[in-house]
Amino acid sequence: MAVRTFDKEDYLLIDRYWQSLKAVAEPRCADSDEFEVVQKAFAFANQAHKDVRRRSGEPYILHPIEVAKIVVGEIGLGYKSITAALLHDVVEDTEYTVEDIANLFGDTVAKLVDGLTKIKTVLDNEDRKDTSVLQTESMQAENFKRILLTMGEDVRVVLIKMADRLHNCRTIEFMPEHKRDKILSETMFIFIPLAHRLGLYSIKSEMENIWLKYKEPEDYAEISRKIDINVEKRKEEVDQFVTPIEMALKAKGYSFTIKRRVKTPYSIWFKMKNKGVPFEEIFDLYAVRIVYDPKSNNIEQERYIAYQIYNALKSLYNEQPARFRNWVNNPKSNGYEALHCTLMSRAGFWIEVQVRSRRMDDIAEKGIAAHWAYKNDGYISETDTEMDRWLANVQKILVSEDMNALEFLDVIHKDLITTEIVVFTPKGEQRTVPAGSTALDFAYAIHSQIGSKAIAAKVNMKLVQLSYVLKAGDQVEIITAANGKPKMEWLQFLQTRSAKSKVIEYFKDSRPTIVKNGEAIFEERLEAMGEKPSNKLIRKFLDATQLNDKEELFFRVGLGLVGAEDFRRVMSDSPQAYSEDNYFVSEGDTGQTRYVLADCCNPIPGDPIVGFRLGEKTVVVHKKSCHEAQSLASKFGNRVVIPKWLLEKQDYPIRLSIKGLDRRGLLNDITQLISLGMGINMRRITLGAEGGVFEGFVELYVHDKKNLEKLINDIKKVEGVQDVVRTDIV
Repeated sequence: MAVRTFDKEDYLLIDRYWQSLKAVAEPRCADSDEFEVVQKAFAFANQAHKDVRRRSGEPYILHPIEVAKIVVGEIGLGYKSITAALLHDVVEDTEYTVEDIANLFGDTVAKLVDGLTKIKTVLDNEDRKDTSVLQTESMQAENFKRILLTMGEDVRVVLIKMADRLHNCRTIEFMPEHKRDKILSETMFIFIPLAHRLGLYSIKSEMENIWLKYKEPEDYAEISRKIDINVEKRKEEVDQFVTPIEMALKAKGYSFTIKRRVKTPYSIWFKMKNKGVPFEEIFDLYAVRIVYDPKSNNIEQERYIAYQIYNALKSLYNEQPARFRNWVNNPKSNGYEALHCTLMSRAGFWIEVQVRSRRMDDIAEKGIAAHWAYKNDGYISETDTEMDRWLANVQKILVSEDMNALEFLDVIHKDLITTEIVVFTPKGEQRTVPAGSTALDFAYAIHSQIGSKAIAAKVNMKLVQLSYVLKAGDQVEIITAANGKPKMEWLQFLQTRSAKSKVIEYFKDSRPTIVKNGEAIFEERLEAMGEKPSNKLIRKFLDATQLNDKEELFFRVGLGLVGAEDFRRVMSDSPQAYSEDNYFVSEGDTGQTRYVLADCCNPIPGDPIVGFRLGEKTVVVHKKSCHEAQSLASKFGNRVVIPKWLLEKQDYPIRLSIKGLDRRGLLNDITQLISLGMGINMRRITLGAEGGVFEGFVELYVHDKKNLEKLINDIKKVEGVQDVVRTDIV
């Protein structure tokens, strides 16, 4: 922030922004008294931030105004949250205190501002140069714990923080690159999954697109360009698809609106990377949303109309059955309800259609705020228990004493991104469990005693082992024995943290014996690998497992939670290094730094890259979009550096996935092109053909991204080749 006296243009700009907030805030207030509080907050914040500017040079007060607009316009919160959003930086950045806020605006607003101030204090910790590395790292993991702790006190703090993060993302171009990478990685690792879990889909999508724009700028620009071309070409055809739907629904007397949308650049990019397909093979590029007004507040009547509309759609167009999704009968845990189907247009391309009531649409767009607004109005559905259950589960994890901050962050991240399935009890009661859960996970979810005494299970009336992985729609019965008790081997297949923690808790009475056995196993495994136990190796394992002390490490080895595969992974964790020549340089580099290419993403010259300090003289270099890089930056923001490529005449390993129509001599043509035509060394090639279609991959060495792009384009010209996509080496 900088201080420079405002001029006339600044005051006009502030007034224009305030008028835009006023236009959306005033209708949200119940009466003039509520709006008067909002006006008072603006005047107070405006004076407190007078002559203070953001990095962009704009008056600082524009930021809280924009945060308040998101709070009311995109999340749908009320006047106290709008007030808190306007005041959220006052305590942190000025001489005013929380007590001052309480005296002027009341205790509720003061508590919201206090919660936001505490979050901001910890989020900014990476700028503190007088803090030790270890303390700073643990503080950055603690910040997310603190964010989620506030959900138990008042979820509005998290929602306002989400609005604050969104606006910071919108203006991130003015940040230094290292801070930009840290903020975007935090956003991808925690805030985006949290927005999804809270049902804030529009905020989630915007954050994802901003992340892609700065992490993979070339991909973002190319996908955006192709979307624009495709939309222009298909606009009339989408209109022709919608017209018969409008006519049919009007004829049936429904009150509704129809919205059109196109997949976002990020969702397309993610699908291309995840499935290894080009843009041209993203078939569900378009979506149509039908939002209807039910004639009453009766939940059954509301759902009945959704199915009636769905039947009307099927009578007009052919459906792709595998793409049907019913979240009306089985809502998601974040409250989302809708019917989704994918229909073939008469122009010959697939279009996804979403059917929602007005209430469902509000919850989908504004998430938890709308969900609880309907709940408070007495319009309650089964989704209440799912959302409240998730929040209660987060609170349980937060108060866990056997978990450090870094481990907590991974657990919450996994919890946020885990998809869920619906299974049934023997009595037909519906239960939601994480995808991948076993029958034993289900047993512990029902009750800890049922889990502890379980000996087998019946799934769909058939006897199965407790390790059986459940599928959506399974009916599960747990068989118990009076003398049943937890077994250590259960920890090898249990998937949910809550179930694992209950088994671990059972064995805590035997902790000294297990620790002693674990230490012996630890030494034996190291000796089998030709290593002797040392403090340095123990430190390496503690870092890899994110544990605090060696006793806890040995305890987990003894329980089998740190197994043989973990030993191999930790001991072989030595990425490819280029230390004889300087292939990189970063700010403040003295020429003594050793740069290491991360083998999880194998960056090559031309890729957007980010580095992480490992000790004093080593920097590990990742692609900016690498998942591991997101995880590291979200935990260790103080380690982020921005390296630059210096030399490019070096061979770097990459993998290309190739598929197309098989023919005689195809493999020879591809290898001739790569080896002779372009003079590129191949590491490995694997192609298989079945039914006239071939698919496989080739691993080879290239100099840089330009070299790679030319290679891809040339392979695409080989007769029969249809797709060539860069994928991760595994």
